[in-house]
Amino acid sequence: MINALHESFGTVRGVLFDIDDTLVDLEYAMTTALRDVSEHLLPGLDQAGWEKFGRIFTHETTHFYDRYLAGELTFNEQRLLRGRAALGHFGVELGGDDSHTWLNDYARLQPSYVRAFSDVKPVLDALDALGIPYGAVSNNVHDYQRVKLDSAGLSRVLVLVGTDTVGVPKPDPAIYLEGVRRLGTTPAETLFVGDNRLLDADGSTAAGLRGVWLNRTGELVSDFSGREIDSLSQLLG
Repeated sequence: MINALHESFGTVRGVLFDIDDTLVDLEYAMTTALRDVSEHLLPGLDQAGWEKFGRIFTHETTHFYDRYLAGELTFNEQRLLRGRAALGHFGVELGGDDSHTWLNDYARLQPSYVRAFSDVKPVLDALDALGIPYGAVSNNVHDYQRVKLDSAGLSRVLVLVGTDTVGVPKPDPAIYLEGVRRLGTTPAETLFVGDNRLLDADGSTAAGLRGVWLNRTGELVSDFSGREIDSLSQLLG
């Protein structure tokens, strides 16, 4: 068993992770649930169409999620607006009682598809073996993310900081530093690992932590000079 963090990270006394698409494959859960609740509205849509539908909901409508973080929309409002945008691309107007049914069905089904990435358990096992505390910091509310972690078999992630914990989202330094405080470490000896280059790597680094960009998709960015990995397994030496 590999039982040490990679030497390139230096002395590490704590690790904080983002949750969505870092520990948990949220995109899979979202797109699978979306198809389940939308197939009756889009009969005969081919695979390419479903992939486009999923991209609109998960990547091309995140401005609605940003408005939720800013307090302009409720969580369900942003989710419904994203669904309407995805369906509207294919000429389906979602309104009235249908919109509430769609939203409720999606909210009910999505958690059942939540799963941890395969590289998560080995890293958490190694951290446990080393006695290095770890936790999660998320740009969503605590209780919603607690259910998500537990559904994915990650109940051992005990430290969890959400946007409602300190009243601000990433990249505000306070949310990263609250995670550090709960671990009982210092920022300079705490890794922060996440899939969002700006919010996770750059934001945590600006707060004094050691930000690490988890670039699972191999995105090419010419102006990024920070720490980058393509799998959590690269945290281990």
